[in-house]
Amino acid sequence: TSFSICGKLSQLCVPGSRDGKRLNLMICHLFSGAQMQSVLERLGLQEYYKRKLSLERLLQIDHKATAETPPDNNDVVWFFIKKLMLVNVTARNVKLSLLSESCSENLNDDDILDLDALVSRSISEDKLSLHDIITALFLCSDGFVQQELSLKMSMCQFAVPLLLPNCDSNQCTLMLWALRDIVKKYRPKSLSEAKGFKEETIVQSEIPMITFVRLGDSFLSKSEILNKLLSNSQQYHDTFVHRDMEGGDCPRTISNGLAEITWYLPCGKKNIDIFDEPVAVVNLRGDIASFETQYAFLCQASSAVFVFLDCVDSKNKPLITTKGKTQMFLVADQKSKNFCLNDLKWVAGQLQLKNTNILLKTKTMNDADFVQNVQKTMRSVIKDTGIRMSLEQMASIAHELGICVDEDRPECQKAKQNADAVTEQIEDIPRFKKEQLPRQGETWKKLTSLEKEEIRLKKVGSQNIDVYKARLRENKKDLRHKQNSYDISAAMACFINSLSGQSIERLYFLKWMRINLDNLSRKKLSGLREQYKEMSKKSDNKEVLKRIDVQLSDSSLGTENFIREMSQIYEASLTLSESDLSRKQFQHLPRLCAQLLLDGFPLELVDGDASNIPLRWVSDVLAQLNELVSPNNKILVVTVLGVQSTGKSTLLNTMFGVQFAVSSGRCTRGSGLIKVSEDMKTNLNCDFLVIIDTEGLKSQELATLENSYEHDNELATLVVGLSDITIINIAMENSTEMKDILQIVVHAFLRMKEIGKKPKCQFVHQNVSDVSAHEKNLRDRKVLLQQLNEMTQAAAKMERKEKYKSFTDVMDYDPDSGNWYIPGLWNGSPPMAPVNAGYSEAVYELKENVIQLLEKCDSSANTVLEFHKWIESLWTAVKHENFIFSFRNSLVADAYMKLCTAYNQWEWEFKTAMYTWSTNAETKIKNFGMGKVQSDIETLVNGLKLDMQKKLSENEATLLNNLKAYFKKKEGHVYLVESYRTEFENSAKSLGKQLKNSVTNQIIARADIKRGMADVERIKRRTQNKSRDKCAEMTDHELDGEFDKMWEKIMQEISFTKQTALDIFNKVDLCLRQNLQEKGSHAHELLNKQSLTQYGKAPYEYSAESLKRDLKEKAFKLFWIDIRKHLQSLADKIIDECDKHIENKVAGQSNYHDTYIEEILRIIDDRLRNEHYVHTEFEVSLKQHISAIAARRFQQMHNDFLDQNDPHRCLLENKVKFHADFKDQCLGPAVEDYIKRFLGSDIVAEMQTSHELKERMSFQRAVLEELLQKDAFSEYLKYTRQYEAYVKDWIRNRIRKCFPDSSHVSKFEEEHVNVCIRLIKNAITKAQEKQNKNIKEFVENICTGFDNKLVIEQNALNSLLFLNIADKKMFVKWLIQSVDEMGQTLKEKLSRSRIEMKLSSLSINPLNELYKKLIGCGKQCPFCNAPCEAGARDHTQHSASLHRPQAFHACRYHESGSLVSNICSTDVNSDLLFSCNDTKGEWHPYKRYREIYPDWKIMPDSSYEASDCWKYVLAKFNNEFAAECNAKPADIPEPWKSITKHKL
Repeated sequence: TSFSICGKLSQLCVPGSRDGKRLNLMICHLFSGAQMQSVLERLGLQEYYKRKLSLERLLQIDHKATAETPPDNNDVVWFFIKKLMLVNVTARNVKLSLLSESCSENLNDDDILDLDALVSRSISEDKLSLHDIITALFLCSDGFVQQELSLKMSMCQFAVPLLLPNCDSNQCTLMLWALRDIVKKYRPKSLSEAKGFKEETIVQSEIPMITFVRLGDSFLSKSEILNKLLSNSQQYHDTFVHRDMEGGDCPRTISNGLAEITWYLPCGKKNIDIFDEPVAVVNLRGDIASFETQYAFLCQASSAVFVFLDCVDSKNKPLITTKGKTQMFLVADQKSKNFCLNDLKWVAGQLQLKNTNILLKTKTMNDADFVQNVQKTMRSVIKDTGIRMSLEQMASIAHELGICVDEDRPECQKAKQNADAVTEQIEDIPRFKKEQLPRQGETWKKLTSLEKEEIRLKKVGSQNIDVYKARLRENKKDLRHKQNSYDISAAMACFINSLSGQSIERLYFLKWMRINLDNLSRKKLSGLREQYKEMSKKSDNKEVLKRIDVQLSDSSLGTENFIREMSQIYEASLTLSESDLSRKQFQHLPRLCAQLLLDGFPLELVDGDASNIPLRWVSDVLAQLNELVSPNNKILVVTVLGVQSTGKSTLLNTMFGVQFAVSSGRCTRGSGLIKVSEDMKTNLNCDFLVIIDTEGLKSQELATLENSYEHDNELATLVVGLSDITIINIAMENSTEMKDILQIVVHAFLRMKEIGKKPKCQFVHQNVSDVSAHEKNLRDRKVLLQQLNEMTQAAAKMERKEKYKSFTDVMDYDPDSGNWYIPGLWNGSPPMAPVNAGYSEAVYELKENVIQLLEKCDSSANTVLEFHKWIESLWTAVKHENFIFSFRNSLVADAYMKLCTAYNQWEWEFKTAMYTWSTNAETKIKNFGMGKVQSDIETLVNGLKLDMQKKLSENEATLLNNLKAYFKKKEGHVYLVESYRTEFENSAKSLGKQLKNSVTNQIIARADIKRGMADVERIKRRTQNKSRDKCAEMTDHELDGEFDKMWEKIMQEISFTKQTALDIFNKVDLCLRQNLQEKGSHAHELLNKQSLTQYGKAPYEYSAESLKRDLKEKAFKLFWIDIRKHLQSLADKIIDECDKHIENKVAGQSNYHDTYIEEILRIIDDRLRNEHYVHTEFEVSLKQHISAIAARRFQQMHNDFLDQNDPHRCLLENKVKFHADFKDQCLGPAVEDYIKRFLGSDIVAEMQTSHELKERMSFQRAVLEELLQKDAFSEYLKYTRQYEAYVKDWIRNRIRKCFPDSSHVSKFEEEHVNVCIRLIKNAITKAQEKQNKNIKEFVENICTGFDNKLVIEQNALNSLLFLNIADKKMFVKWLIQSVDEMGQTLKEKLSRSRIEMKLSSLSINPLNELYKKLIGCGKQCPFCNAPCEAGARDHTQHSASLHRPQAFHACRYHESGSLVSNICSTDVNSDLLFSCNDTKGEWHPYKRYREIYPDWKIMPDSSYEASDCWKYVLAKFNNEFAAECNAKPADIPEPWKSITKHKL
């Protein structure tokens, strides 16, 4: 029908008639319009012709995205798009064929010979050309889809549309905008030796363009010839579709007049390059006689035009002879039956061509020789041409000829003007960033540092933590104030205003911004690389190279920098008051960014430069996004993680079509949003996919930074934690580094409080092309999993979470289905290599698998708001991490921890040795004679300093030798921490210097106190002398007044200064944080909840909520109550032990030292070390409780020490005492002290005269007898569950019963008083026999006679010497007389004091002494709670002679749940199994109980029975014990029920 219509039309038109021509054009236009409509209908694109296809629609996840083949003709174009978006070079292998009904029925049986049917089928088959599909797709797409299609086609080395025809409007369009995204790298001949390269956007490249056109019919296939001349023998590729390709023989319907362009780019290798310089090649589809406009454009823009022709119609002769400035070449084939030599001669003559302009394929010439001739001619053109025009410059030619330019759209031009306004002033990128984007950079990095320091407290030192945190917050406030002080720069104002426009303008603006900024960065980076290359040739340019290196890092500028500035503007504005206009002005910014996310623009989550998340900004953006999409707000997250430059971004872009930057010099970090179609929402249970790309780990830029490991590990932990599926991208050469990262992630997951989900892992091994890779790498996969399992176990052991045995316990990973082997990206040598089809197919399979995994995802999708909360909580946990992030992997961390443990022990020994020495040195200074002159004290101090230096050197040498020996060990992976050797050696030396300063200060401080006390004594003597001189002639009132004047004058003369009290809570808090710094993020979170001063005020009670959350397995839940009770009991014991330690320290009345709290923390660590189920929350809360108690007691001890030893306070507090008469201050306290030291031993000896306290068996019998007398369930329960507490109470009651009041110890006290009086009198008598120069010497001789039995306080002795210095005889007389009086007074005083006060002040605590002797080690049988009876003090094996029914330890049968009445000595001789928390819920044979409890020895004897006492107790209180244990009552043997209390 169409042919007949055309025939009639031609008859209607009169040649030369203008009206006829208009009529012809109009009818042809109508006809073409009908053709266009037909093609669009067949492709299913008719709805997109007016309402263009958008990227959002193109990228959404639907069933077509994972379909293998197009189900019907309407889906062919979507199948083509899907393949093209995956950069699959087989995308063009699609056909759209409609068979006529008449022959379709003949195709059902291919076994019948019917040649007529075959011919009929081939004739009636109506195919659609691939060019028509591409043309229709471009016509129905918006500018952004056109860009994406052009980019993917270029990557596949397909020719892309340059001039796009539209037969509907009978116009063509120059596709300038569509080609804007194409960036090419190549190496021209001039750079081949230097190994340099050029990188530029293709529309701005001024390279020669050579056009190939056809006039009339041509026997030669123009496209096939082009493919051959653009391909070398090693790398053939069909750039242009030709008639011998699949689908290439289909007639074109709407694509005639299509001009396609491709580029040949050299790689700098002579054997590969066809052309030394880059060249653009254009192929015009159709006869130029029908497309004069396109032909005219190409003639003006091209360096040369090659016209394929066999003969020339006379009406076309004017066309061929108008060539313009371009060189013209004629191409013909002599084999063609239409070949006309005369026509060729005529055209050559008209064009004044030479033989070199005629390319004739003779009858004897084959294709290869002919192609070489064409290549040779092209080389000549490229070398000599003067026309080098960029595609941008060609736009002016298009305008002259009336050709549309796609960039001429108003919204595109307006966006370009706005983008140019922002970027055209940029000359120096670092300076621009500093001036126009001032809120990021150093300011934002400092804020980040302060945020992390506020949590990690690495630099707090000895400062008060609350004060330090307040200062950090103030610094943050100052930085925010600084950010607010900046005006909005012109560039940012323009940027924000442009984003606030219409959606389409906003998208164009962002695209123009990206294009402009990429061009700027590319030029800047190219120049800097050249400088770096030149400077690196010289060895003396290290500083210059370093400066260029910094410039390279600073010269990357992208839209993310502007969005980052927006985030800081917004976050800084939130610190202003709500009424502030500046704050209100920026409240719309999060919504703008949320809209960008919906438009497909990636949002930066982590600022890689500062390694931080602007949490408030991200939170508010996601909140706005939630408003925009609600109620369709469910999301799933897919993340890619990998080492830098391993193709992560390319992988994501290929899989999902997202647009993460992949150009050189740019790192990617952000999240993109992909919509899920309605038909897939049910399967995926989500509305959007969030695709997160990370900047490359182990980047060269960060490698030299101190915190590079920390940055990588933070980022990896965050993104894996956010993901539902994590794609681990491993290039074969980087597999080790990626495993390191994974180990850190696993370790961090174990350390964090609650991850909440188990991310799925897919390992992608890139650059593996072997088809047998999956089978061949089976062993490698097993080795990888084994290594990851070992690291997981090491991490779990370090964190006391031994239930995690394998990598798959933490991450959802299947070694068989979780590994993907992807070939290299390029099929050949770039830049002319197309994307490898194997790469695209493998990525497609991976995408299919990822979607299937998401469909099977156990956890329901998060909403946008839940995702925001998850980011916040996860990042908070990451910021709290302070230890493991600094290591390469978990194995190194484990080896480092072992080294730390050993080093801490050596350090402790060093500190303890120096503490002991300093204490002795202080005692020497304290006991230094009062009569010595000042120089003698100085001599003593100098001598001590020399001795200290010697002691320090010895201990430091010991520590360093220990280190040296440690690093010689073969076991424990010591070699992994060899790099830390210097660090630890420096720490040892630093510790030596620190201790030297500390001990020196202690010595000087004690010497100052001594000098101060000497000044006090001097003042006393002056006061007394002056008082004595005037007392005879003054009344008491006058004497008081004179004394006050004299005191005021003396106080003005004193030289010593007042000592300042330390904040012990702060010092204890610092030690506690240092002790817990290895416990991970959750420990630091708990420490920061509230001040240490708030703890330790009430009795400790463990809630065990975290334990309950963690015990997920059913078997463990059975033991939850038992575990909670065990932990509470453990805590009570540790608290009691630490209380005793604190009491001992306080009783010493010394000054506070950090070793005191360190000792307590070490006690706690020792007790917790081998305990199961000691959670972080339990450990932290227990240490906080005990540390707070210790801090209060030590603060009071410190204050008391200052009161006693500060000369200034001493002088002020003793003013009245100096003025009053002497009272007895020496002998009484000394005698009292003597009594305190010996009375405890007397009481213990007295108590042990009782039969029940003589030895252990009698003691236990007495306790049981009393239990039976009370016969109360609460007593039995306490005895079996809290044995130590019960027997302590029992002993305490016995002591009270034996010594109910002071009168019962008076005989011991009187005896000690009498002993002391005799000792004093004997000492006085002996002292009188010696020659005494003065009172001082007399007193010292008396004290010498006391030996070590009586200790005279120095202050009291000094007062005595001062007050009696005038009359020696009177002093001796008074002293002898006062001894008897003192004895009587002291006896009366002791008889009046309460027994409780006496017992609490004794040096030897009777309760503790009796407890140690009677209880032994205090351990109880793990099965029945029977106490250990082993006698040796340091025994290694626990044992008990008689065991009890196991019901008393809450043991119950698994099946019935009833309590067990058996005794363990019977069961260990049986084949029974037991299960408990110590076996981690696993069943274990009783016979092999020592594998679980190696320190217990239970004699196996089935003849043993429990004692009648415990049979009676269990039979009577069976129900009560069952209720307490959440179990059923035990099956009680009948004989037990007949036992009564009276029979026992």
